[in-house]
Amino acid sequence: MLSGEYRHSLDAKNRVSIPAKLRDELGENFMIVRSLRGNCLRFYSAAAWKEYVEPLKQLPRKVAENTFWFLYRDAAQVTPDSLGRVLLPAGLLEFAKIGQKPEDGDRNLVIVGCGEFGEIWSDALYAQRVAAMDPEAIRQSLEESGL
Repeated sequence: MLSGEYRHSLDAKNRVSIPAKLRDELGENFMIVRSLRGNCLRFYSAAAWKEYVEPLKQLPRKVAENTFWFLYRDAAQVTPDSLGRVLLPAGLLEFAKIGQKPEDGDRNLVIVGCGEFGEIWSDALYAQRVAAMDPEAIRQSLEESGL
């Protein structure tokens, strides 16, 4: 189970260190892709990624193809180096608004575990996401779902 919140910075070569606790859960290789739910990146273990994409294959062809194009066009299957760093491709960084203006400190990012997946956020966008969280709305949604 991926959990926790970690603050890191993108290095000069566009690498980020994935925390050891998360690497232990993710395994030797894992996927980093665009999120479908905002300007952040998501990462999945190989097994979790396979489970995530399997239902997408059952969608109508046009929906599946558009979704796979969005997810895979600059996705990265990564293996951390000996220091736990992975390279984030330019397209993923641009999508997540990380490292676009180094002079503004936007090379700072937050890595957060979300159970079966994790997310990588620019520090600024993560702060906005946290500020917008509404625990009462989450509770109401759960109750309406019967939980």
